[in-house]
Amino acid sequence: MNVPVFWKHATTVLTGTVIAQALPVLAGPLITRLCTPADLGEFSVWMGVIAITATVATLRLEAAMILDHDSDDQQTCFSVVAYFSTIFAILITLLAIFVHFLGIEQAKRLSWFGLMTIGLGAWLTAYNQSLIAYATSYHAFAKSAMAKICGAGTIAVGQLIFLFAGAGGGGLLAGQLLGLLVGLGVAIHLLSPPRPSIGLTLTGPQLNYLRKHRSFWRFSLPSGLLNIVAGKFPIFLIGAKYGLFAAGLYALTERILTAPISLLAASVLEVFKRQSVHEYQTLGNCREAFSSTFKALVLLGAGPALIIFLFGPDLCAWAFGTPWREAGEFAQILAPLYFMNFVASPLSYVFAVAGKQKIELMWQVALFIATFTVFLAPFSLRATLWNYMLGYSSLYVIYLFMSYKFSRNSVPASSGLNNSQPISGV
Repeated sequence: MNVPVFWKHATTVLTGTVIAQALPVLAGPLITRLCTPADLGEFSVWMGVIAITATVATLRLEAAMILDHDSDDQQTCFSVVAYFSTIFAILITLLAIFVHFLGIEQAKRLSWFGLMTIGLGAWLTAYNQSLIAYATSYHAFAKSAMAKICGAGTIAVGQLIFLFAGAGGGGLLAGQLLGLLVGLGVAIHLLSPPRPSIGLTLTGPQLNYLRKHRSFWRFSLPSGLLNIVAGKFPIFLIGAKYGLFAAGLYALTERILTAPISLLAASVLEVFKRQSVHEYQTLGNCREAFSSTFKALVLLGAGPALIIFLFGPDLCAWAFGTPWREAGEFAQILAPLYFMNFVASPLSYVFAVAGKQKIELMWQVALFIATFTVFLAPFSLRATLWNYMLGYSSLYVIYLFMSYKFSRNSVPASSGLNNSQPISGV
């Protein structure tokens, strides 16, 4: 791999990402002084439902768009994603209302505004993910970064305005929706993607596209769903087991840890996706892309993780106010885990490139079982977080080893992508 080319693309994406992330980080101390931990807990539960629904709604086909550069195929992909996103948006909204009337405690804790906007948030998130994949397929990293900046900036400013206006926890939801809408509009304006064609049923070409890329919705979708559920499961269970106040503290912990990490990892992933596909199609392996990306991720993630591990409680109390100090203690416990997540998550795209989605699914099942077991055990919250960190980190070591092994594949160049090609049978 041409390392300078990698760093050129990575720097473009990272610059935009850092700017986009700086805005909500700077707004964070003001937001935590205008809302309560319970408000943040409700917002985080709402966001968790949206993240899970959006993952299902895309069928993970946005990843296939990077493999297909043909404009007709990409237009078909947008159509399929729009079709299923619309269906799932309607279904999740109706389901949220239904479980509220059933008296489910978690649903009753959400406001009516939150219940009625879950579907809209999921649809906007799913389509934004598809546009980012489309930008990656054409190396349009600068335009993608600009859309992220506009979206993240609007979220931060919008949430502050709504909170200042006295909207309470609902202001966090409204600001998020406004930012997603603005980010989507900017991305469409800058990228001019194919316009989706949506009908009451899928057309023949759309059904063929689903069959062609069935490995994504058969294996990548369950893997991605298990991963996102495992990631959001703690906030759901903490809210139900320890209350929304504790959920709010944990939600801020996630913000502290993911703010300097998650979007940086996503930015590196955008570059790694394109480079790994190119290497695999031409060389039959992507070990050079894997090696350069691994080193970049370790260098980028080690500093923030070490600072949070050493000074988390004091930094949190200083930045967000004394009532939020406990969130810094949670962050201190989980810092090693989020560092492992930062390194491993982008490199997991090797499983898709090498056609190893089935193995990834097995790992995700193990991860989900481990997370479920830890958070259901009768421990204190701190003991639960320590067990969660140790178990999750151990599984990430295995994940990284498998990713490295598959990146060194020595079979002919076309073999690793065969799972995305049309073949007969089921």
